[in-house]
Amino acid sequence: MHPETQFWTATLPAFLASTVEFVEALTVVLAVGITRGWRPAIIGSIAAVGLLGLLVLLFGPALARFPIAWLQIAVGWLLILFGMRWLRKAILRAGGAISMHDEMSAFEQQKQQLQDSTSSTRRGLDVVGFLASFKAVTLEGLEVVFIVIAVGATANALIPASVGAAVAGILVVATGIVLQRPLSRVPENSLKLVVGVMLSAFGTFWIGEGLRLKWVGEDLAILGLIAGYLFISVASIALSRRLQTSQQAEARVSQT
Repeated sequence: MHPETQFWTATLPAFLASTVEFVEALTVVLAVGITRGWRPAIIGSIAAVGLLGLLVLLFGPALARFPIAWLQIAVGWLLILFGMRWLRKAILRAGGAISMHDEMSAFEQQKQQLQDSTSSTRRGLDVVGFLASFKAVTLEGLEVVFIVIAVGATANALIPASVGAAVAGILVVATGIVLQRPLSRVPENSLKLVVGVMLSAFGTFWIGEGLRLKWVGEDLAILGLIAGYLFISVASIALSRRLQTSQQAEARVSQT
């Protein structure tokens, strides 16, 4: 793979996927900061980031010891499964089968839960706020770590993938600090659709590489795979909307 292609195929998926996860984590951290105080919110977030960074340092280089073909096939399958999970939700939401994810609603719900929680303080630190912030950043960050390690290891580009995730984190955190409100205007479902398509395409590509398939166009085959997955996703959304419209029409007829 050419160096420039290698850089972007590692950086872009990591950046987009990390943006989605950081937005969701930011919602909880903001709720903790507003209801329980900024000290436990910040300390909990820093502790989680430290743990996630340690995981990348421990497991990222260790993957280089595995045969590259085995690694490409294994990670390829995981990326496809990961991408398909996001694609499924994004398609069902865009198709009207399930409701859209509302960050503002999630923010208000989290605030209410934190306000109702019994205050618990140890050494001057709000334990409830700390744990809520730590848990949110850790859980959302684990998906980021997985993508960074998976994409970086298979493309031998752990640093570019880490850069993409870091830039996403800095942008989301900076925006949250300035606005001090959930990023409800971020088109999260559209981002999940795009990331799902990209991860599925990269996963398919790496499986082919591991099986020693000769891709038409070599690295450019990734663009063809992205186009194919995107076409299937758009067609699935259109089909889902048609089914929803048909079911609603049948429901109205049965009520009359």
